[in-house]
Amino acid sequence: MKEHEALSTRGGKLWVVATPIGNLEDLAPRAQRVLSEVDLVAAEDTRHTGRLLARLGLSRPLLSLHEHNESGRVGQILDRLRQGQDVALVSDAGTPLVSDPGFRLVRAARQAGFEVLPIPGPSAAIAALSVAGLPSDRFWFEGFLPASGAARRQRLGTLLAMPVTVICYESSHRIRALAEDLAALAPARELALAREISKQFEEHFFGAAGALVAWLDRDMNRLRGEFVVVLGARPEVDRGEEAAWTQDQERLLRALLDDLPLKQAVSLASRITGLPRNRVYARALEWTE
Repeated sequence: MKEHEALSTRGGKLWVVATPIGNLEDLAPRAQRVLSEVDLVAAEDTRHTGRLLARLGLSRPLLSLHEHNESGRVGQILDRLRQGQDVALVSDAGTPLVSDPGFRLVRAARQAGFEVLPIPGPSAAIAALSVAGLPSDRFWFEGFLPASGAARRQRLGTLLAMPVTVICYESSHRIRALAEDLAALAPARELALAREISKQFEEHFFGAAGALVAWLDRDMNRLRGEFVVVLGARPEVDRGEEAAWTQDQERLLRALLDDLPLKQAVSLASRITGLPRNRVYARALEWTE
């Protein structure tokens, strides 16, 4: 380690190291050096990280740390730190703790008085936001949406009402269903979709939510891989237009009515849109009678 990064007298350091999300050239030189010098690498998947280290010409002791065993591993890693050993925490790709395990370890190490230092690097969320062409001064990171269709649509209703850009992750198994939900709830909403960032088959979509399904269907390979969806903020509504129902509001109410009892759908739609409950209720009755 460099002199200013030498081990503290209180024990070893925990390094939170960002690794490539695709292209190996995105690994920072400092990250590679730290990985070459630590005493232990705590990895989400030791097989995946082992291959990464091998490609870098490195061989370090590995310990698995994932969502199912993190609580049990924390004590083991703290013992290593007490012995003066340096530990690197990595996820399978990108920056650890961003929709990946590691929170319990980082919190425990801090509470125990050990230094916890980041090695900055790739993040799929920030990479997608940087090229989305949507306002980035304020944004909400949602991570993965609920797998259930009804729960996903309900959560989307809340997200679409936010006055800031929203970033979501989605898997290949549910990306088309998400696109259909967005087309139903807010077809005119601006969005960007990034697929397989920094990998061989990287692709991007920019446009209205209502056009995303057709874009995906033009090439079935577009349903493969890892996805980041960046949603534009809720459009500003002129005061003179506040009395009128927007298309987004109507589609939201219809979607909620499809999955929820009348009163629950009305209550949720009122909270999301800010419209008076009695007005939403009257509109809902027009469609349910």
